[in-house]
Amino acid sequence: MVNDTDLAHLKRCIELAGNALEAGDEPFGSVLVSADGTVLAEERNHVGGGDPTQHPEFALARWAAEHMDPLERSQATVYTSGEHCPMCAAAHGWVGLGRIVYASSSAQLSMWLNDMGARSSRVLSLPIHEVIRDTVVDGPVPELAEQVRKLHHQLHTC
Repeated sequence: MVNDTDLAHLKRCIELAGNALEAGDEPFGSVLVSADGTVLAEERNHVGGGDPTQHPEFALARWAAEHMDPLERSQATVYTSGEHCPMCAAAHGWVGLGRIVYASSSAQLSMWLNDMGARSSRVLSLPIHEVIRDTVVDGPVPELAEQVRKLHHQLHTC
């Protein structure tokens, strides 16, 4: 169940995704929030530099592993503009992060890319629960997914 606090963090993720797009990267943004609601870290996509693994969710998993103990990680929430890819979901699971909340799903992204005639990824698009288990996952959020679609449309039609 997504509440007003979740929506505020997701809106920030979409802002970060817009920042990524403006910097020449793919439009993805993520925020790591502690159990008490403190924003611990924010990240945007950085794949434009040539390293396709520079996803924000992966960066936040690495940050959490370096700066948080296992209990803190398990109680934290990762908010993100788009559902984790398999690489990011695995990183999330390996470091033991808690809840995931996303604005748009990987199924939506696949559909949008197909509709735009954009090239598909070589990596299979899998729902988070097919990669990791025992994780609370909320999303997509329809009223925000359209904003994410517009960012991807900008990337693939300009």
